[in-house]
Amino acid sequence: MLVGRRHILGLSLGALGSAQPALAASVGMAGLTTEGRAARLSLMLEGPLSWHWRALAAPQRLVLALPSVAWQGPARLGPAGPVSAGRFDPAAAELVLNLARPALPRRLPGPPGRPMVEIAPASTEAFAAATRREGPLAQGSAPALPLVVIDPGHGGHDPGAIGRRGTEEKRLTLTAAQALRRKLQEGGKCRVVLTRERDEFISLADRVAFARTREAALLISLHADSAPGAKGASVYTLAETASDPLSEALARRENNADLAGGLSLPSVPPEVQAILLSLMRQETRGDAARFAGAAVRELTRTVAILPKPRREADFIVLKAPEVPSVLVEMGFLSDPGDEAALRKPEHRALIAASLARAVEAWLTSSRAIAHG
Repeated sequence: MLVGRRHILGLSLGALGSAQPALAASVGMAGLTTEGRAARLSLMLEGPLSWHWRALAAPQRLVLALPSVAWQGPARLGPAGPVSAGRFDPAAAELVLNLARPALPRRLPGPPGRPMVEIAPASTEAFAAATRREGPLAQGSAPALPLVVIDPGHGGHDPGAIGRRGTEEKRLTLTAAQALRRKLQEGGKCRVVLTRERDEFISLADRVAFARTREAALLISLHADSAPGAKGASVYTLAETASDPLSEALARRENNADLAGGLSLPSVPPEVQAILLSLMRQETRGDAARFAGAAVRELTRTVAILPKPRREADFIVLKAPEVPSVLVEMGFLSDPGDEAALRKPEHRALIAASLARAVEAWLTSSRAIAHG
């Protein structure tokens, strides 16, 4: 579905804005554990990546080559099973496993982006034959997982809403975004990045551009606003005309967080721009609506929700024409009950778990639609 949006009418979306170089593939996490007499190597991959194994003698080693990878896992691994120690060599882009006794790698079944390899004991003869082998012992590749961008609302000199107990929206949104990222990474079905990692101000236009230049599959903007009489979580998608006065007021408040204005588009013929944007937005909004429905269903099962929790408004942060985008109000800091709940990590964890389930269901549904 996303490919169709980005190359609609045979024109690359690069024509609609400045391009950014593709992000390098990376290993986000790595672990080595003992499984009986063997060791199990687990990796979390982000981005398209290829790899191959080779065996070396004197001393006995297994080497996993990861060309052009950005290694973000631990510098050292092990010991575990037949592996006495492991370390990543950044200069060669290789994971080197020193062996206490002969062993060979065997790929195990695992989810996309989370390959697992068994390092199992082998005979001296089998290991010696592997060191003499021309070409790799084993090789493979992993496609890029879809990217989910989580946008913690406000930040820096913009605190957002402030509750009666002094709770700042900008701090809640960042901790909730970090909790959601952890849940999604545990599931291993997507890559995840945050528009901000610390207390800093980022304009609305830059948040949109962040998702667009990274070709995100989904943008989730997290908020905890203020509105008299409002209580409970709700989910918003883009519409030029708000679905109700509350949604219109929330959009006006959020859009005034900076003066950046709307989406910056290129100087292409107006009729071409209109056709491209119309077709892209039609598909994008359908995908956003499907995720919003899934998010409301999951949130309803775990936390208090606003009456008619599925709403629409003209939020600037949702205006990427090719990135399905939703804004989630986790609750309202103007309500003492919501403020008290949102201050609790366990409540934010419930919200994160609900949204993570919605993301995973939406990704599965999107793949089914794309291949249906």
